[in-house]
Amino acid sequence: MTGRTDLALESAMNAPREGIKKTERGKAFKITEIEIESDEAGKSIGRKKGRYITLEGRSFGMFSTDVKDMCTELAEELSRLVPAGNILVAGLGNSDITPDALGPMTASKILATRHLRHELMKDADFFSDMRPVGVIAGGVLGQTGIESAELISAVAQKVQPECVIAVDALACSDVERLGRTIQISNTGISPGSGVQNKRLELSDSTLGVPVIGVGVPTVVDMHTIVENYTGSRISDKLPNMMVTPRDTDRLVSRAASVLAAGINLALQPSLDFGEIEELMW
Repeated sequence: MTGRTDLALESAMNAPREGIKKTERGKAFKITEIEIESDEAGKSIGRKKGRYITLEGRSFGMFSTDVKDMCTELAEELSRLVPAGNILVAGLGNSDITPDALGPMTASKILATRHLRHELMKDADFFSDMRPVGVIAGGVLGQTGIESAELISAVAQKVQPECVIAVDALACSDVERLGRTIQISNTGISPGSGVQNKRLELSDSTLGVPVIGVGVPTVVDMHTIVENYTGSRISDKLPNMMVTPRDTDRLVSRAASVLAAGINLALQPSLDFGEIEELMW
């Protein structure tokens, strides 16, 4: 049983192999890439045609001496998908709810550079190597009355990015992947889908530009936990709840730092990890 999950890796565990390719690699992370060759092939696991890259490592709630290697490897994987040119990074989620604050916390650490060439012309030589990057974290529908997709679409029409990187908290079905897994995909993202609160999707069909989804699972629902451990189907009539690790504050904060560093390294290859680290903190 898989249960509710945003992770393609979990959805594809028992899927037929025809039209779905799986490759593995990685050093700092165990990296699994799932390539779905067609929408028809993806129907069996409820996924679109595209690439889904999963990076599995130690819990982000634990101290690690491999942070530089983790961020560098994440940047390498992102660089495979990010096109050249102007990029818009969107942090999705509610900053007032810790398990859902991953997107806004990551966005707060992204290096916004789109304005620098015009405002700091005397240092134009230095900034000529910097990719133009815009950042937005506009809250959620309940806070603003505006769908995230509507807000980001309006901004994208104005700034004309080559790509949108959307960062959001995810749900998983295996507690062993909770807070220790990163998923990257080039198929966009449907905010809230893993917790049955699906909002308008962010994708090339809704925004008009490619959308790269980046996320870390921070919650799993109780029914899924029970079903996966017992093998028994739980009645939908029974109350359910979303479960998050007890160290979720530290976990989300550190996960946001790793995601932001990886994104910054991927978008600004002229900077090394030490420079990125100084600019972020």
